Amino acid sequence: MRFALMTEPQQGYSYQDILDAAKAAKAAGFETYFRSDHYLSFPGRADQMTTDAWTTLAGLARDTEGIGLGSMVSPMTFRIPGSYAKVVATVAEMAGPRRIEMGIGAGWHEDEHAAHGIPYPDTVERVDRVEEALAIFRGLWDEPDGWSFQGEHYQVRDTLFRPRDKRPNIILGGNGRPRSVRLGAKYADEYNISSSGPDEVREIKRHLDAACEKVGRDPSTLAISVMAGVLVGRDQAELLRRVEAQKAEFADATVAAEEWLEARHYRWVVGTPDEARERIAQYEATGIDRLLLQDFLPRDTDHIALMGELIHD
Repeated sequence: MRFALMTEPQQGYSYQDILDAAKAAKAAGFETYFRSDHYLSFPGRADQMTTDAWTTLAGLARDTEGIGLGSMVSPMTFRIPGSYAKVVATVAEMAGPRRIEMGIGAGWHEDEHAAHGIPYPDTVERVDRVEEALAIFRGLWDEPDGWSFQGEHYQVRDTLFRPRDKRPNIILGGNGRPRSVRLGAKYADEYNISSSGPDEVREIKRHLDAACEKVGRDPSTLAISVMAGVLVGRDQAELLRRVEAQKAEFADATVAAEEWLEARHYRWVVGTPDEARERIAQYEATGIDRLLLQDFLPRDTDHIALMGELIHD
């Protein structure tokens, strides 16, 4: 099983904070550094700084080396598919071969759309747009020059897409709903499962395998990953200090921090090293290909270093 680090820079990260996290991830031995793509700060304080995901990823493409980079995930409500593809291709050219991955989702945070004047269609239309976007991404990179596409929401005519090196890894984010499973089997290189414990992951994986077989795809060609929150300490005292830091980070959330953490305990990597390793082993036993550790403690690079110790034991 492979490992990536995922952070939430809408928690007030500056670009320097993002760069420090990416460099810490590289030093810890993670294969990829992912960041979220949000325009409002949450959970916790709503007035913190937020930055655009792909602008900062372009900076990381030049300021780091030897580690993959990507968004987890970019809402298609934020971007026109052709424009998003061009941004990703540009960052990939800046980064060098095979470092960039593109995460794709339907978008869910209605308030951040409203606060920035971004249209927020209903759920069905948002997923319809994701499906068309996935088809366009595959077409721009994989089909010959002159390829065209006629969708309800997007049309492509006589494309000439450059730069067009190897297509970046396309990751579809989801939690096992039937339509997202079908889209993952048809279009994605990787399906990332969120908000799910090991038992749920095992069931979602079964549905993904069946969906691949239904469309004539070898299930082994669809990578499956899990994004799991992480909160660990080298001993109980260090763990408790981080729990208090996590509580403070979410002090202004609508749900009390203790309740927030308790609700996630079954699907997070939480505890001292032995406890954390046990949860990692439970995820590995489901047969997934990659585990993304989702870090909600901004600027605590020692937390990232400890994760590196756990994943390389």
